[in-house]
This record gives sequence, structure tokens and C-alpha cells, in this order.
Amino acid sequence: MADLPLIVSVDDHVVEPANVWQDRLPSKYAEVGPRIVRAPMGEITFVGGKLTVKPGSEGAPTDWWYYEELRRPLLRLDAAAGVPRDEVTMKGVTYDDMRPGAHQVKPRLEDMDVNHIEASLCFPTFPRFCGQTFLEASDKELGLLCVQAYNDWMVDEWCADSAGRLIPLCLIPLWDAELAAAEVRRNAERKVRAVCFSEIPPFLGLPSVHDPQNYWDPFFRACAETGTVVNMHIGSSSKMPSTSADAPPAVGSTLTHTNATFSVVDFLFSGVLVRFPTLQLAYSEGQIGWIPYILERADTVWEENRGWGGVADKVPEPPSTYFRRQVYGCFFDDAHGLRSVDDIGADNITYESDYPHSDSTWPHTKEVAERQMAHLDDDTRYKIVRGNAIKLFGLDHLANAAPVS
Repeated sequence: MADLPLIVSVDDHVVEPANVWQDRLPSKYAEVGPRIVRAPMGEITFVGGKLTVKPGSEGAPTDWWYYEELRRPLLRLDAAAGVPRDEVTMKGVTYDDMRPGAHQVKPRLEDMDVNHIEASLCFPTFPRFCGQTFLEASDKELGLLCVQAYNDWMVDEWCADSAGRLIPLCLIPLWDAELAAAEVRRNAERKVRAVCFSEIPPFLGLPSVHDPQNYWDPFFRACAETGTVVNMHIGSSSKMPSTSADAPPAVGSTLTHTNATFSVVDFLFSGVLVRFPTLQLAYSEGQIGWIPYILERADTVWEENRGWGGVADKVPEPPSTYFRRQVYGCFFDDAHGLRSVDDIGADNITYESDYPHSDSTWPHTKEVAERQMAHLDDDTRYKIVRGNAIKLFGLDHLANAAPVS
């Protein structure tokens, strides 16, 4: 067996530096745009998967994002890399309490080297996984400027200083599909091939992918025409799965894959993948072990319930056809899923390290991959940890790089 190829991680995270918006927004927004304020941590509640925190008058110093009326602290969960598991709590932290790689390019590249990672796609923190923070804000003119400022920072600083190792992932203004399409095209001109989207838009008060007026088609069309991959992270619907308001966070954490499951089924039966046959969807941190059953069940429903299922005129082929052609799963620690590679499709699986979150396999990602993929042949391992991501995101500069270190 060959050495494990250098990994292209398609789901990591960045804690935005304090100056991202203050350096880019017009001066009139200095007091309402996103900015960092240091204050003590106050009361924390976590009910039904929803976190609520408030600044306090006493306690450890914490760096807070202030934006309009929002007060959002930096949490240990945002940057848990290198911290013992038992110390990863809802504690508020400052930038000084984090590994520098959480928010600085050079230390991030160093931490990637330690972890056998050659390239990384990073989701946002303060904007949340698909920009919900700006969707929920009252001033949409400012919200659009904040989306654009984040994207400019992502392209011009975070990725530009990485010699091609950090892969740009941009936001859209979720509240307007036409503006979203324009932002996709603006960034595509800068060679951006990845954009964030919500796994279940109705949970955000937005039209679904089943909308009879095809509300999202301008956005999907822009992505298809520019080769921009639609990336949906678990939690990008702002509604983490749980069973009750008094269920502990561990219940929701165990069930995080279910939103990705719901979303895949939504798309398979929506007709979107039929209308846009080159559109590519990527599910981040959703794991992969559930995929074989869902594809089997979707095909059975399509075959046996066409008379009343409401999809006969929209989905002319078995749903699994569209999954194989246009959908990618992503995982970081899923031994069960790796025993089902043949049923999922080796060409539809990508890998991640989830740095610097609490679930991250850093700095042992290589060892975890080698252990869980020991039964796979070299070609399959190459596709999963590297090759599929290079093809999906058009990472031509990595295609001819040395495959192993």
C-alpha cells in the first residue's frame, strides 16, 4: 500500500480577524458594522439546540462581535484545536486564547503541515455557516456590504497569502436570489469555485428548493454556469436536530447528519438537478454512512409511488442517478461509511479535518484516515482524500503536485 496522499480538506473553519469588516465598510457603518469589543462573559443558556449568551459585568475577559443589536462571543468551541476534550466547553475566549492558526494564515499553514493537509476549504464563524448573521440583520444594504467585505477578505487576504493552499469559499446575500447570483458571478471572475448555501432554506424563513416559481433558479443557474460548487454545512439551516427542548447537546450532536439527509432528499426530488445538470452540491460534515440507505429508499419511492408522490413529471430518472452525477458527501471520522464505499460511490466522497473545531481530528487526521481506509485500494484512497476534491473545485494547481509526502 502506498503512503497516504497529502489531504485536501474540504471542511475546515476560520475565525475571522477583528479587522475584516472595520477595514472594508464605509466609515458611516463603523459603530454598527461587525467589530470586536472585549467584555466579560455573562449568562449562557443552551436549550433545544439554541445557544443564548449575553455580556456580563464580571468574569473572564471575552472577545465579542458587536453588529447592530447582536452580541456574539468567541467561544472555546470556535477554536478548540489543541485543547483537551474535557476543557472544550461553552467558555468565552479571546483571540489570545486560541491557536493562532484559527485566524492567521501562516500559523494555519503550519498546522496543516503538521496534519498532512495540503489544501483547505474554510467555512466562516461570525457570519455562521452560510451567512445567516447577515440575513437576520435589519439593514440589508449594510448586510450586502458585509457579505461582499467578507468575500473580499476571503479572496484577497486569507487565500491570496497561502500560495494556493487555502481555497476560497464565499457567501451570498441569502435574502435575494438575483443578488446572490450576481455575487456568485463577481467572485467567479476572481476564480472562486465554492459558495455557501443553506441545507434547508425554509428553516431560515426562505423559499424551499421545491418553490413552484423556482425562486432559487437565478442562484443555481449562476453556480452551474460558472462551475461554482454549492456547499452546505450541517447547521447552515440554523436549526440543529434534537428531540426535545430539554435534550442535552449530545443528542443533537449525534444527529447532526440528519439535516444533510433531509437536504439530499429535497434536492433529489426537487427537479433542480434535472434543470441544472452541471450543478454540483457538496455536503460538509454530514458524514456518509447514511447515504446508501437513503439512495435505496429514494429509488424505491420513485419507482413504486410515482402515481401520488408528486415527482413523476419533475424527476425522469431514479434519484440515485442525480446523486452519482452531482452530489458529494464529506466526512472526517466515519468507519461505517468507509465500509460502504461501493454503495455510495468512490467518486462521490470527500474528506475533511474540521480544524479548529471540537470534532476535529487534528493533528491526527492522517492516522485516522490510514486506520479507517486500510481496507481500500490506493486509487480509492487517493480519490477520497484528494482526487475528488481537486476535480470538484477545479484545483488544477494541485493536480500535478507530488501525491505523497
